[in-house]
Amino acid sequence: MHNLVELIKYSFLMSAPSGPVEAETDAERVLFDMVDGYDRAFEQAAEIQGFSAAQACILVRLHEPVGMRQLAEDVGCDASNITQLVSRLESRGLVEREPDPADGRARRVRRTRAGDEMNVAFTRDFEFARHAVARLDPGEREELTRLLRKALGSDV
Repeated sequence: MHNLVELIKYSFLMSAPSGPVEAETDAERVLFDMVDGYDRAFEQAAEIQGFSAAQACILVRLHEPVGMRQLAEDVGCDASNITQLVSRLESRGLVEREPDPADGRARRVRRTRAGDEMNVAFTRDFEFARHAVARLDPGEREELTRLLRKALGSDV
């Protein structure tokens, strides 16, 4: 089930807004609905914790310290925007910057203990994928995972 959640997160980050796009098939329409539902639930969970969806996106990606440039690439965001987002999270004590041991000129970002706790709370509040997948039996979950991977061009 964890892989399905990662695929849905990927689709959220890589998708264009579905509102102005005309779906040509039922499959596209349902996928747009799924992405829209995911988007709304993600924003709502972030709001419950008192930050933006963009800040939540940064926080959930910090499983381990990561360089600012890599973080910008992972999120698909301009480096200056990442700097602003990280600064806001840092001002709340949720992340901190540290020197990159591989490159003394670069900085890495990592979650603090408070950031770890906030990430747990955010994950608890963001139930969209868990609820959607819970409606399926194990065989249906496997099939959905296989189909989503195929649709995304991923064999992983």
